[in-house]
Amino acid sequence: MPTPILMPALSPTMEEGTLAKWKVKEGDKVSSGDVIAEIETDKATMEVEAVDEGVVGKIVVPAGTENVKVNATIAILLGDGESAGDVGKAPATKANGSSAPPPAGELSAKRTEGALSMGAPPPSPAATPPPRAAEERKSNGRIHASPLARRIAKNAGLDLAALKGTGPHGRIVKRDVEAAPAAATRAPQGEGRKVASASVDPRLYPADSYTAIKLDGMRKVIARRLTQSFNDEVPHFPLNIDIELTKLLEARAALNAASPKEGDGAYKLSVNDFILKASAMALKKVPNANATFTDEAILLHKHADIGVAVAIEGGLITPIVWKAETKGLKQISAEVKDMAARARAKKLKPEEYQGGTFSVSNLGMFGITSFASIVNQPHGAIMSVGAGEERAVVRGGQIVIRTVMTVTLTCDHRVVDGAVGAEFLAAFRQFIEEPASMLL
Repeated sequence: MPTPILMPALSPTMEEGTLAKWKVKEGDKVSSGDVIAEIETDKATMEVEAVDEGVVGKIVVPAGTENVKVNATIAILLGDGESAGDVGKAPATKANGSSAPPPAGELSAKRTEGALSMGAPPPSPAATPPPRAAEERKSNGRIHASPLARRIAKNAGLDLAALKGTGPHGRIVKRDVEAAPAAATRAPQGEGRKVASASVDPRLYPADSYTAIKLDGMRKVIARRLTQSFNDEVPHFPLNIDIELTKLLEARAALNAASPKEGDGAYKLSVNDFILKASAMALKKVPNANATFTDEAILLHKHADIGVAVAIEGGLITPIVWKAETKGLKQISAEVKDMAARARAKKLKPEEYQGGTFSVSNLGMFGITSFASIVNQPHGAIMSVGAGEERAVVRGGQIVIRTVMTVTLTCDHRVVDGAVGAEFLAAFRQFIEEPASMLL
């Protein structure tokens, strides 16, 4: 019997993804380990390898299809002695991987088209809304809609009350949200991912006065997680401190001057490299700041695994410097440069940006002097770093000019309280103002 190729789960939290590109075509022979497709998750584009060997008998999900559920059938693989005529015998798979016909309301237009071409049964006539469906789905003041339809409508800014349900008893299902009025969801010709927004009040912004960019998976995840963090789950508070950079800048200049001009041993340290190393050392000195809150316990982490905020097209990602306290400035610098480049190309692996114990966000290179970030769960705190600038400070009763930067530590009060946060910042300032102390 033909073997279905399923949409893989490329991370523990992945529920769906975009099938960006097929590396094979129908009729191609593949072996175990061959790269057959590229899948876009919310953070990266990853290659998918074949698990079995055989011939690609049917590509079910076309390249470019979005919101493909994990464990959904994306292609059919034929074994020895099987032909294209056997394709229809492959078992369909639901999102949970069990063999069963996929729910009528859970297929995108492209997947539905692919399923029909394989001989799947047409949509049931029951999908046609019965009389008084609108009244039934709004009975008792509640709109009847599937959880998936509600989530998609929320992300797209659609008003469920304005939609007509085609599910049982007028229930709004996924296909109803995806088939919302053309003026609200259809992309203009030649505009790629640009769409009109149904949530925009035309009295404020006429339809021809703006260009709306469709939310991609990354931006949706960022919006959902940070809104959840800010409003619902993390009682957070900021702590600010000013730190002098005089000795750090001198040490950085001396180390960079000692770097070979070229070759594998060449390096160029940034202020941010020192900040990451000092953060790791401060977390080891104040272990209660290197913590994560769970419903059952507070996790005190043994290593300082620091996420570094990197701006990429469409959002933000935090690749992690694992065990940063064990690494020197040169190694930290090389890792951050490498991961930042691959992050912008969406080539990071999930294990390179998922997890971690603490975050650092540095906007100093943009001239921002002070800001506060939202806690990046499951981390217990995030440190926001402003620009180093010359300021008038008092030393020994005299006004002198020093290079000073402001940092803000945003803490999850459930796990890092004010005293612990202040203790961490004091340790961090010591390592920055006396960089040689990081060698002790």
